[in-house]
Amino acid sequence: MSSITTNTVVGDVSPKLLQTTSINLEAPQHIDNDSVLNTDLDGSGPLRLHTVPTFTDKHEERRWAKQHMAGAFRVFAKLGYADGASGHISLRDPVKTHCFWISKCAQEMTLVWFCLTVSIKDPYAMHFSKIRASDLVLVNEEGRPVEPTPHKVNAAGFIIHSSIHKARSDINAACHVHAPHGRAWSTFGKPIEMLNQDSCMFYDDLAVYEGFGGIVLAKEEGQHIVNALGPRKRNAILQNHGIITCGETMGEAAAFFIALERACANQLLVEAAAANGLEKKIVGDEEAEYTKRCSGSPACMYMQFLPEYNAIVEESNGAVLQ
Repeated sequence: MSSITTNTVVGDVSPKLLQTTSINLEAPQHIDNDSVLNTDLDGSGPLRLHTVPTFTDKHEERRWAKQHMAGAFRVFAKLGYADGASGHISLRDPVKTHCFWISKCAQEMTLVWFCLTVSIKDPYAMHFSKIRASDLVLVNEEGRPVEPTPHKVNAAGFIIHSSIHKARSDINAACHVHAPHGRAWSTFGKPIEMLNQDSCMFYDDLAVYEGFGGIVLAKEEGQHIVNALGPRKRNAILQNHGIITCGETMGEAAAFFIALERACANQLLVEAAAANGLEKKIVGDEEAEYTKRCSGSPACMYMQFLPEYNAIVEESNGAVLQ
């Protein structure tokens, strides 16, 4: 507990009428909740606003997951993240959990759905903004389509994502596309700072892979990224390459990607201002940890994705779901 002293004016500004008041300041009291953005309050206490759905039918879960994956591609296109044949999204297949889905984005992109089975339509001729749930290809752990298909699998996308999915059973989705600010910040080979509330989503959950092996065509490079993430972290800065984010759901991974790209943009702005002598104020560890727990949990990140996804469904007249 700390205290401050204030002067209170009573009636007029005569010095002898000034009263000194001591105010005790308690440390912030935090509600133990995994997402303050996912609660509402009524007379009975906190209520859950959104939850990640659960499924008894794994084929129904597959359909839902693929639709969210296709939606993530379109959201990324809308935000300007499409970049020719660069970038990948992956998702573990709920039915064949040793396979994943991958598909093509931005005229030359590949979308991955991890079952270590991928579902794609024409990975080398589709823009992110055109991808539908049916435009996905299911592949096995060797990167071979599970069912006959004329489409090819992007080797770089397969190596990065398959390595992560095989090493981390808690990761069902991963996003790595070449957004501009993530690429720019990656050249420093360092994590973002806890500059504000949104940056705190990545408190103790952001790795840095301090190496660059060119286009990822060697399995060793994929393993290096896995090693950087370690057993727990879900997001990483890839030096001289960009950013990658992961999650239990496609919504979580996509929301983390959007948030990290924006955090990198914010960091670049702050660095430019600081170069002129302005002092940065960094969020403390205790506050950052609490903010991460409340606004960067899997449930919260999934919730953050839903408005973007629902807008895409409406704007496409449901075409993204097909």
